[in-house]
Amino acid sequence: MVRVRFAPSPTGSLHLGGALTAVANRRFADERGGAFVLRIDDTDVEREVAGAGEEILGELEWLGIAWDEGPVRQSERRERHLDAARQIGAPDEDGALRFGHTTIVRADGRPTYHLASVVDDLDLGITHVIRGQDLLPSTELHQAIAHALGAEPPEYVHHGLIVGDDGRKLSKREQAASLSGLRELGIPPEAVRAYLEELGLPRGDVHFDEARLRRLAVDALGALPDEELAARVDAPARLGPALRGARDLVEARVVAEQLATAPPAQESRSPETLDRFRELREPAPDELDKDTAKAIVRELKAVGGDLRALRVALTGAERGPELWAILVALPRAEALARTG
Repeated sequence: MVRVRFAPSPTGSLHLGGALTAVANRRFADERGGAFVLRIDDTDVEREVAGAGEEILGELEWLGIAWDEGPVRQSERRERHLDAARQIGAPDEDGALRFGHTTIVRADGRPTYHLASVVDDLDLGITHVIRGQDLLPSTELHQAIAHALGAEPPEYVHHGLIVGDDGRKLSKREQAASLSGLRELGIPPEAVRAYLEELGLPRGDVHFDEARLRRLAVDALGALPDEELAARVDAPARLGPALRGARDLVEARVVAEQLATAPPAQESRSPETLDRFRELREPAPDELDKDTAKAIVRELKAVGGDLRALRVALTGAERGPELWAILVALPRAEALARTG
């Protein structure tokens, strides 16, 4: 049976390129009826960030990537790694063990990534290692370590990297380079997953296309039910229709906050429109449904009401969500107070 693994290092939020690897492994396993093993490669304690392992687990769940086994933590398998090292050779006078020109056990007795990765792949029965092209130089070494342990290495598949405009690997300094940064930008997980699925297993490097990702974000938000869209920004369900024009969750949150806050009182340019609105709104239910809200808007249009003046009174802005959606979002008392 096909068995793949995703093995991030807990050095911070998951890089977009790492997420591409995770998605590729999940799809590879699913298409072949195989298993996806999650392993945390935490042998490099100097680079480890506290809490990053748990953060990565949460980010995989956010992306909708499930794992069938794990998480296996390399730090908990140190003795197994050292047992394997003893099969390969003895340490030098400094206490380090080298395989060829590469250190596989440090002088302080800690296994390095190269040894731990190969041993864990063998012990976990990994059949295919799918990873970024940047790890291609390590492949020959990893195969040699497996042979030195008397085993056949898995098949290695390397995909292209996600690069910036300069052709270099997308820098972690760029907000969109990590899943935490994308979440801060308000990109929904469905859009990130769709973007990575589109990339598949690229043979060569691919330039990060933020415009495409943002188009997918609009599509993803448009596909959410009103209640779910509102829940994504911790807003009441009745605000869902008013959030429809948002291009990302940051914009949706801003709209929700604007609707939740009464604008400063100001003299209206069309007090007669506000008077007629109150006459229509007073006898209507406390919370309007879509049809009733649209009927009020139609009535105001029919009598020549200044709909922009009503919008300004309700939200403080001349542009924004459709007027009927604003009426749905505001309970009766709030709508009357803002137009009184």
